[in-house]
Parts: sequence; C-alpha cells; structure tokens
Amino acid sequence: MHDGSGRIVVQNLSKQFGAVNAVQNLSFTVEPGSVTGFLGPNGAGKTTTLRMLLGLVTPTSGSATINGRPHSQLGNPARVVGSVLENEGFHPGRTARNHLRVYAAAIGVPDRRADEVLGLVGLGSAADRKAGGFSLGMRQRLALATALLGDPQVLVLDEPTNGLDPEGILWLRNFLRSYAREQGRTVLVSSHLLNEVEQLIDQVVIISQGVTRYYGPLEQLRKSQQSRVLVQPADPSALVKALQDNGITGVSPTPDGRVAVAGSTVQQIGDIAAKAGIAVYGMQEDHADLERMFFQLTQGQYTGAPGYPAQGYPPQPQYQGPPQQYQQQYQQGPPSGPQQHQGWGGPQQ
Repeated sequence: MHDGSGRIVVQNLSKQFGAVNAVQNLSFTVEPGSVTGFLGPNGAGKTTTLRMLLGLVTPTSGSATINGRPHSQLGNPARVVGSVLENEGFHPGRTARNHLRVYAAAIGVPDRRADEVLGLVGLGSAADRKAGGFSLGMRQRLALATALLGDPQVLVLDEPTNGLDPEGILWLRNFLRSYAREQGRTVLVSSHLLNEVEQLIDQVVIISQGVTRYYGPLEQLRKSQQSRVLVQPADPSALVKALQDNGITGVSPTPDGRVAVAGSTVQQIGDIAAKAGIAVYGMQEDHADLERMFFQLTQGQYTGAPGYPAQGYPPQPQYQGPPQQYQQQYQQGPPSGPQQHQGWGGPQQ
C-alpha cells in the first residue's frame, strides 16, 4: 500500500542511454498543496525524469516515488496520479466522450465520470465531436480530462500550455492553482514558458545537462538575486565615480550607455547625482525575474563551455554548501472555475 501522502520524491535519480548521461543524480521533493515547476532547456532531461517517475523508463540508479512507492507498485495508479506527457493518444474517429469512457472502463470508474471531467475542462459542449477535428488547444484539454478521470491526488504535466492562447493559459493557471492549493493536491508542471510558469508555481526545480541547478521556493530564488537600478545619466563616468566616492561599489556600465547600480535605492542615487551636479534622464528598478535567473543557472549547456556551479536546495548530504551570496544549499554540477473551451485553443469550428 502507498502512504497516501501525495508526495513526490526523486532521490539520486540517474539514467544513461549508452554513453549519454541523460539524468545525473537528481534529487527533489514535491509536496501536496503546491504547484512545482520543473524547468530546463530542451535536452536537459526533464521528460526522461518524468517518464522514470511514471514507470515508463527504468532508472540506471536512484529512485522516483509517488506516495512512497514506485509507479509500478501503486495498485491502480490512475486513481493516484494523472499525467499528460503528450496529447496525441486520441483515435481521430472517436468522440471526446467515448474516448474518455474507454479509459474510464480501463481504470474502473463509471461512465458518468467522462461527462464530469469534460465539464471540468470546459469541453462539455464538444463531448460528441470527434477528436480528429479538435484544435491543438482542445486536444490539450481532452488530455487533461483523461488525466483527471481517476480523481488523482497527483498531477504530472509535461508542457501543458503548448498550443494554448492567452485566455486558455489563464484558465489552466487558475485551474491548477485551485487543484493544488484549495484541494490539497500535488501538481508538477514541466515547461519552458518561463513567464507563465512564474505566475503559477510555488516551488521550482531547475535542471541543466541532467543535473539539478536549483531546487527550492521560487521566492527564495528571487531573494538570492540582487535587484538593481538602471540609471541613464548625462555623464556615466562621472556618475560611477560619484557613487563609488559615496561608498556604493556595486556599480557597472551597461552596453546601452546606462549605469547599473546594485545595493542602493532610486532616492540615494538621485541625491548623489544631484549633489555632484550630474543630470539624470531616467532611472528604472530592475527586479530579477525567472527568465533571467533561469539563463544564469543553465547557461553553457550548448556552448561547449565548462559547467557553472549548480545552485540548488536539496536536502541530501551529498550537496555542497552555498556560496556566501546565497542562503540555500547548492549542488556542484559536473562540467558541461471551469470556462468554456473556446478560451483554450480557440472556438469550436
């Protein structure tokens, strides 16, 4: 029996395909009641990790469990975990309702559940349409409905926003937030749409070259990245000197002629510039966003350069301590409410 916790635990997980190390010693935990983003460049090992979690690929070493058990030991896994790794598993001549009824029979849930999940994902009015005529966004909704048939405690979704228009992405974001936070479920989402994921997730796992680069709360990652003020002065060199004379050392010019200042405020910079008689044409506070942090953590994967120090938040002892500027633990990496479906994939044709 599984423990019913809804917890995903990946521990020292590795996978080799011949000479290729697709995944190397990954470790992270996904807790119920939260949405966790699983991020990395193409080829980083995200899909391979999810396939190992779902029992579709055998690990070379390590483990991946749901509710304390490997996927193969969950009994009726569809009642525990729902997943979407692709949205192409539909017979083009079968209606959405009949597609779901086939899966419902396979996992032992009543036929009426098909109509319930179609309503949940906003496809109720398309129940009798053939899946072959669905847009990409509608197929995404149908794939999600299939994952929800068993009323699972855990959802694992690989690139669920592919093909969605902005309204559909907003719908999905609200749905997953409610599913995790209000119903206490566990949601793990793989994506490369960083701006959308940033507005959805509570925790983040960032990998590159099959190695954990960061694992922990998104807010803690933001705090670890110092914000800065971008200043457009009449005389950049004079402003740099004035700031340094006043003890502000985190100063550097930018390629576009501005001056980036870390560790200071707009008011402080303005006062120093005024006192030094330097005209300032504009100042902009530049807060670290997920996209910038993502590229900082994953740079070098395809450049042939040596890997950068991995930055993570793993609980395992094999991970090294942090650089001084961060407050978390880090791992050293090797070298390198339902809406109608017209908002997701467009109106019915």
